[in-house]
Amino acid sequence: MIGDIFAWLGSMENSKPLALILFFSTFVGIILYVYTGKRRKQRLESYKDIPFMDDDELDPTRQKKQQVKKDESANGK
Repeated sequence: MIGDIFAWLGSMENSKPLALILFFSTFVGIILYVYTGKRRKQRLESYKDIPFMDDDELDPTRQKKQQVKKDESANGK
């Protein structure tokens, strides 16, 4: 059974249409993600600044760790 499936996928006549369907559905999924949603504009506006951000701004856990260190040093620990 599984051997038949792999043989069917391995055939050049069957793999090209399958790849076309896979890539087209991925393309449609990306288009739907970009152009739908309630907060689409806000999400896309935040993406435009990513190349200009520092590494600290991109990693929220790093900011949290730095804030904890500042709080600990301010408290005298």
